[in-house]
Amino acid sequence: MSAIHELKPLFKALVMSRGLRSRRVLSGLGLVGALSLSAQVMAEDVSINIPAQPLPQALQAFGQQTNQQVIYNADELAGLKSNRVSGKMSPQAAITELLKGTGVRHSLEGNTLMLVKGSASAGLELGATTINAEQLNATTEGSHSYTSNAVTIGKGTHTLKEIPQSITVMTRKQMDDQNLVNLKDAVNQTTGIVGLQGVGQGMILSSRGFQIDDWQYDGVPIPRNTYSLGNWATQDLIFYDRLEILRGASGLLQGTGSPGGAVNLVRKRGQSAPTVTLTGKAGSWDHYGLQLDAGGPLNDAGNVRGRIVLDEDQSNSFVDHAWSKTHSLYGALDVDLSEDTTLGLAVSQSNGESRGNIRGLPRYADGSMPDVSRSTYTGARWNRSEIDVTTYYADLEHRFNEDWAFKVGGVYMSEDNQAKNQRVQRGGGLLPDGSGVQYADFLTDFQSTKAGLDMNLTGKFEALSMEQEVMLGGNFSQLETDDKYARTFNNTSDSIFDIDNDRPDISYDSLIAAGGLGVLSKYDVRQKGVYGTWRVKPVDDLTLILGSRVSWYDFSYKSKNENAAGITRNTPSYSTETGVVTPYAGIVYDLSREWAVYASYTDVFQPQTNVDASGSVLKPVVGTNYEVGLKGELMDGRVNTSLAVFRYDHENRAVNDGGSGCGGFGCSTASGKVRSQGIEAEISGEVVDNLQLFAGYTYNTTKYLEDPTNEGSIFSTWTPKHMLRVWGNYQFTGDWSRVSTGLGFTTQSHTQVYDLNYDVPGYTVWNARVGYKLTSEIDLALNANNLFDKTYITPAYNQLNGNNNFGDPRNLMFTVKYTPQF
Repeated sequence: MSAIHELKPLFKALVMSRGLRSRRVLSGLGLVGALSLSAQVMAEDVSINIPAQPLPQALQAFGQQTNQQVIYNADELAGLKSNRVSGKMSPQAAITELLKGTGVRHSLEGNTLMLVKGSASAGLELGATTINAEQLNATTEGSHSYTSNAVTIGKGTHTLKEIPQSITVMTRKQMDDQNLVNLKDAVNQTTGIVGLQGVGQGMILSSRGFQIDDWQYDGVPIPRNTYSLGNWATQDLIFYDRLEILRGASGLLQGTGSPGGAVNLVRKRGQSAPTVTLTGKAGSWDHYGLQLDAGGPLNDAGNVRGRIVLDEDQSNSFVDHAWSKTHSLYGALDVDLSEDTTLGLAVSQSNGESRGNIRGLPRYADGSMPDVSRSTYTGARWNRSEIDVTTYYADLEHRFNEDWAFKVGGVYMSEDNQAKNQRVQRGGGLLPDGSGVQYADFLTDFQSTKAGLDMNLTGKFEALSMEQEVMLGGNFSQLETDDKYARTFNNTSDSIFDIDNDRPDISYDSLIAAGGLGVLSKYDVRQKGVYGTWRVKPVDDLTLILGSRVSWYDFSYKSKNENAAGITRNTPSYSTETGVVTPYAGIVYDLSREWAVYASYTDVFQPQTNVDASGSVLKPVVGTNYEVGLKGELMDGRVNTSLAVFRYDHENRAVNDGGSGCGGFGCSTASGKVRSQGIEAEISGEVVDNLQLFAGYTYNTTKYLEDPTNEGSIFSTWTPKHMLRVWGNYQFTGDWSRVSTGLGFTTQSHTQVYDLNYDVPGYTVWNARVGYKLTSEIDLALNANNLFDKTYITPAYNQLNGNNNFGDPRNLMFTVKYTPQF
């Protein structure tokens, strides 16, 4: 045992020493497992199940199952095999058994388990180890943390401090604590993102004033919000380990990406130990749900791992007559084809049915809201939406050695979206007595497929006495749709205070026969590109990053109109962009081990689908994005902080020309020059012992700088100037160790009604949680949302004629989670 203790000063000297050698040691060591508990946890019994397997993989499983940080030299341990460890025991006993007969020594220093092969002096050779970012653990399940020590959104794996742009990670722990089960609700609890109710059953994601319509799945971008009418994209989070959000231009990652940012949903994987979680919930408005999440090794060797998630959810609403039901299924298989090659396969299916309150309420002509109950339903009893989404995932990663890796991933999504809705609107606003509403009947039948493929090679090397890293890749995506919709507008003397919810049911044929317009259309949008980055450290504390992407884009839209007189074919729209270059540059300077300053620049290339009155597709949006900031990785990585200042200028943005062409919705023209700028600040992680905290503040202005009609006015009417999102969860200790409590709020300043300069007031909403560990296997929790029952209108594409929706009143959710120990 004394020999083990002699290792401690050697490791400590290596870790604490300054200069290039120490940084190479720190970044080259295999960091495995979530943010660790205190050292005394090594004496507490936990359930462990680690099959006999290559030792590095066994150590990763050990770190995950015991919440320890493990440091080792991967080259030294290559080729060694672990012993099988199974049962309830202390981590100290487990690591002893795991390493028996391997010749590997271990030592516990604070919250870190350190391993070295052979004699104590061997530890001094760790300085020769180069960076192995793939061993940074970006997975957040089981970490019990509100932050992550790494992200994968930028290809490969890097710490947040290494990326010269604003990054937020919403971990599985935070999603569970706040009971966040869909993407719209989740982004509204993060820094700088606005999740909006779209013109349809789905959502709009907006960052720094710009929509994010291409979403990434395990780093593979696909179009997710392109429909011939409205916004219908929905996304549950039950299949995903974490949500990674990049704010600022993302063209390098996904080609024609949003200038506002990118969203990456990282799915759950097969686990290295058997795990089963059964969750039941019951809440306000007859909201009930049941979920099974199970996974683990499927063979004795542990190189085949599986995962299955089953979820049933149904709920009524605070809005009269509205309801929803969702059935979800997910299955995943991860196979180690060899020690260096891993194949991942998965499929998910989500079937959602609902009766929604589409487009909500209109306003009076002066911009004020009618004095109606939050429960007011403006639809018909036959309103109905069915959204069925099936997604296939596949990826293959091969690690040539500790420095070089190749990864290819693919996503294929099939969506069947059908809906029929009565909407209430009033052009120019309601009359003073609330009368004169117009019933708009819409029927939609959308079929679409989205496919994406991304492959990249990452590698690290030393040349000219400088540490360097390269990433080369390419990706492809395609969207094909077969869309059909019909609509009629029906004048009435009805009042907003007496809506007719029992008007006759509709069909496509009945709308056409009643003088309505039907539109049949097809999108075919394809893009491909090659990209690359080069990271180099000319001196110890400085990292320079240069990158570029070359993109090709093809757009096709064909449509025909149908009415009682027959079918008329419209002029098709085509657009092609070839060899568009998008440059990227960044710099990161380490002030210390904990703090770094950074700056980045990138161009923006964003093709548009809007057409002008002549039928021609508008030329792409072009612009430049600048950002400077400060990032901190504090308390041994348990806390991440950031402060950023940003500016984005662009031109050629599509705006409605105010006419009635292009299917009756108006054609588009270029908007001139637009600017978005502001400041963001964020902190996440265990800021003090047992307190997990997330807090993010955003100051953001958007403005038309040059525009014939809008110059000087706000560009993004739904983006608040000020946003602050805060949530914390505290785990008590001692006699109260079974209890945890959470409290937080979201607050934001006013937004605007789109078509006139009227304010949508800002608001502050408080949420709370109480958790109680009934037994070692049963957890209880009660979440209260909108604790003080604030009445407010949610930001959206708010207009005088509709799309004004109340936020959820106070509501409760009780959750029981059963996790048996094996």
